[in-house]
Amino acid sequence: MKRPRTHIYIDGFNLYYGAIRRTQYHWLNLLELCQQMLPEHDIQRIWYFTAMVSGRDDDPAKPLRQQVYLRALRTFPEIRIELGQFTEHKKILPLVDEIKSLRPRPLFARVLRTDEKGSDVNLAVRLVHEAHQGLFDAAVVVSNDSDLVAPIRLVRQDLKKTVGLVNPHQFPSKDLVANADFVKQIRRGLLERCSLPKTLSDAKGTITCPEKWRVIPAAEEI
Repeated sequence: MKRPRTHIYIDGFNLYYGAIRRTQYHWLNLLELCQQMLPEHDIQRIWYFTAMVSGRDDDPAKPLRQQVYLRALRTFPEIRIELGQFTEHKKILPLVDEIKSLRPRPLFARVLRTDEKGSDVNLAVRLVHEAHQGLFDAAVVVSNDSDLVAPIRLVRQDLKKTVGLVNPHQFPSKDLVANADFVKQIRRGLLERCSLPKTLSDAKGTITCPEKWRVIPAAEEI
């Protein structure tokens, strides 16, 4: 049986905060991850939607690691990267805790708020556009953002395409599940098996996994 031509649409920040952030598997091979999760599909293109992050006092090298990772992803002909915008701003917000009820006035804190703009819109537009072009038989959305329900519903109902969901979070959005043809969950064990090689190369030279992201094999652990 012929495998369906499949495009993958990854919400990078949703994937990061849902499945990667608190693990040691940041040097993730997106193509290998998708191939292992969707062996019945002919994966022809992977869209990775993200934004360039900013450095912080406690982690000034964060943008450099991201740039190295994006450069590594670009060595794969199947992967396309589309950038949105990442903003940080300071804001005063009220605290919600038990202490607040014991005081006559609300408690506030000055926090650094980060927002990623554009990835969900870029993903939705790319999904609908490529469906209209007939570039795939099946699409798979890697996200848990319920704002994507409308484009998924349009592609399935109006354009008669199969749309699956890969959920990076512990609990999938009920709205997304209700509008997907199938749902799969990213497991920690799969992330462990899908690391990029420690070194890759492109036209500019060698790409090396950042030291902070290097996973020590169990046999070498002290």
